[in-house]
Amino acid sequence: MKIVVRVKLELSAYQADTLAATLRACNRAANHVSEVAFRTGEVRRNGLQPMVYRQVKEDFDLSAQPAVRVVKKVCDAYATLKANIKAGNLGPKGSKRRNKAESKSIRFREDAAQAFDDRCLSWQTEARTVSIWTTAGRLKGIRFVCSENAAKMIADHRQGESDLVFRDGSWYLLATCDIPEPPLFEHADWLGMDLGIVNIATTSDGTVMSGRRLERYRKRMRALTAKLQAKKTKNAKRRLKAIRRREQRFATDTNHCISKTLVSTAERTSRGIALEDLTGIRERVKAKHEQRYRLHSWAFAQLGAFVEYKAQRAGVPLVHVSPAYTSRQCSACWHTHKQNRVDQATFACRACGMTMHADINGSRNIRHRAADAWQRGAVNRPSSA
Repeated sequence: MKIVVRVKLELSAYQADTLAATLRACNRAANHVSEVAFRTGEVRRNGLQPMVYRQVKEDFDLSAQPAVRVVKKVCDAYATLKANIKAGNLGPKGSKRRNKAESKSIRFREDAAQAFDDRCLSWQTEARTVSIWTTAGRLKGIRFVCSENAAKMIADHRQGESDLVFRDGSWYLLATCDIPEPPLFEHADWLGMDLGIVNIATTSDGTVMSGRRLERYRKRMRALTAKLQAKKTKNAKRRLKAIRRREQRFATDTNHCISKTLVSTAERTSRGIALEDLTGIRERVKAKHEQRYRLHSWAFAQLGAFVEYKAQRAGVPLVHVSPAYTSRQCSACWHTHKQNRVDQATFACRACGMTMHADINGSRNIRHRAADAWQRGAVNRPSSA
């Protein structure tokens, strides 16, 4: 399985300026290659590279291997666009969003990430330094900082390209590590997990992980952002720049903590994990105007991805089941009725009279469906994170 490890670079002013100039040169070259690809319709690397290779090297001051990486970057971007169109992520044919994407060439920001292979970037993990190609020559001895586990993973399992990223005034390298995948252990039962907004995750054991703390933080950040935007002063703009992505980082950390707890619980009790397949839920659910922000800031896909890759690393079986009627079905007698769900937190079966927390009832329904889904093979078994 593949894991991405991020390390932070410690740069001098000259080194930072040199890397910034390198990113600008690579992305300007990528924009030129993208225009050629859009104009000619040639988006295959074998067909596009002979058309632009010499001009990219001469006009944008790139060496041979970086020029090849730039062409590959453009081809990958068009392959991703084609896949999104085929999957319907940009809307049906003739929609405004799809027409906008198809009517012009793909553009790259001047500080967009750039991939470097082993010919352009070398790692010295024991010394915690890297050597990287730039338009001003090769920079050697650039120090990076990371945890001991991250450094060991890079030394033992790093493969393929590494991405140079500039974000919020700092420079990072993202290294792809291919670690061996442990075999799935024999599970005795399933741990059902119901995902939600009020309660981020609820397990069939009765553990409720509330989203109240995260919701309060989001509300406070929205109020602070609105207040600073209204001021329109230089100091307010500096403060807005400083706090950008803070809410996102807070939500990501919360999802990491929840997923780690769930996977460790399943591993300790020799159980698999059962999740709802919530693909397309934002298109299916109709929310009131005041609830749309909460719905679209719900990071359920990220939490599911974290649970999946952590389960894969631990050898914990994982299955996705249909979420249909899990909130209306009684986990004791299987009676399904719309009025069984009294309110957000209360479930009361109209047939057998059983009452319990609504999210716990839903997680138990997910647990019951997991065994059948695993046995018939109609599941998403852990494959790659």
